[in-house]
Amino acid sequence: MSDSITSQADLAGLYTVSGIFGLIWYILVVVALWKVFAKAGWPGILAIIPIVNMFILVKIAGWSAWLGLLFFIPIANIVLHIMVAFRVGKAFGKGGVFSFFLLFLIQWIGYFIIGFGKAQYTKPV
Repeated sequence: MSDSITSQADLAGLYTVSGIFGLIWYILVVVALWKVFAKAGWPGILAIIPIVNMFILVKIAGWSAWLGLLFFIPIANIVLHIMVAFRVGKAFGKGGVFSFFLLFLIQWIGYFIIGFGKAQYTKPV
């Protein structure tokens, strides 16, 4: 428990720094997803809304948006996230290794590559 004013100030400074980094990360993800959504034929502005962008990614993967509700179930969300990453990668002509590492593990880099690269979207069947 922090009982001195200096330790409380240290915690407030930590929250501010992490908040700034969190905001920068969120802006990068929104920019990347905006371009991906636009390439897939969806309005890019939907990338700004946090929960909606998950459902749009499920739609880009070729599934019903109702399947996006699985993102709220603890273990199922990881499995669904991997499946969506592979389907989105396939829809943009990328392989399994790209999909796993750059669309699942390091998402914002993978979506930047897809969004700003030459990849073309073909709706998965």
